[in-house]
Amino acid sequence: MRYCLALDLKEDSKLIEDYKKYHQRIWPEIAESIKSAGILSMEIWNTGNRMFMIMEVAEGFSFEKKAEMDRSNPKVREWEELMWRFQKPLPNALPGEKWILTEKIFDLKDQVS
Repeated sequence: MRYCLALDLKEDSKLIEDYKKYHQRIWPEIAESIKSAGILSMEIWNTGNRMFMIMEVAEGFSFEKKAEMDRSNPKVREWEELMWRFQKPLPNALPGEKWILTEKIFDLKDQVS
């Protein structure tokens, strides 16, 4: 299964560059947390201050389970607190919500040939 999510960064070019640098080599504990939650691959794409995440997950993956795992992992909490310095919620985010699932509205393979 594939999920795509979006998030904004604060509109500050220095902060955006720093955020990118952190993601050139994330902390090993964060990579392990991602993998142990059943995320098979993850990419983050950027334009301006908008971020897009594409995740491929294993069968049985759950955002709720991942959130529970994150809450009980001090290193993940530390990472998330650090990343929040760079991030800002999308206008339609709920309080405290970061990455928001996007809605798939087009797939070329579904088109009539």
